Amino acid sequence: MEHFLMCAPDAQAYYPGCPDRGFINNEFGTMDHYRKLSLITFGVIATVIVFADQLTKYLVSSSIPLNGSETIIPGFLNLVHVRNTGAAFGTFSHSGNVVIRIALSGISLIALIIIGWLVFFQRLDRYSVIGFALFFGGAAGNFIDRLILGHVTDFIDVYVKDVHWPAFNVADSALTIGALIFCVRLLFQEQVKS
Repeated sequence: MEHFLMCAPDAQAYYPGCPDRGFINNEFGTMDHYRKLSLITFGVIATVIVFADQLTKYLVSSSIPLNGSETIIPGFLNLVHVRNTGAAFGTFSHSGNVVIRIALSGISLIALIIIGWLVFFQRLDRYSVIGFALFFGGAAGNFIDRLILGHVTDFIDVYVKDVHWPAFNVADSALTIGALIFCVRLLFQEQVKS
């Protein structure tokens, strides 16, 4: 039967059985087994990230006063309760500019739409599916906060002596791990081509 959507350009390298065109296997629009598994994997990972992110933010907000701190591992890890009006890891948080907050929300929404489109309409290898799921879950978790609260709750404070990494949350962690997956994937992809 005729396929009407294209695979990702590198899908053949990872999946020799990937048809040259598409994942829809007939005119009735049924998906092949791999596509269903990819979408389920994406959905489960993204949902777990959003749920874990929102739950941990709720627990921190309800148990630690704003700008408060609880030591978990002395000299290394605190749980804090801070509000971040900027991007991941506190970037742009001190500007207080409404335009920046709206722009960040818009960028998050556009990223969510693009990732959703890529995952649904492109045949991706498993690492891309996992990376996009982490990105989507992280972006969605912080987008929900910006939309409802106007800020993001950050609570993980990692430090050594007096040097503190900017506070972050589960969503920021998911975004970072997703980025690392893509970097490693690209690195190994380039090595295979060489």
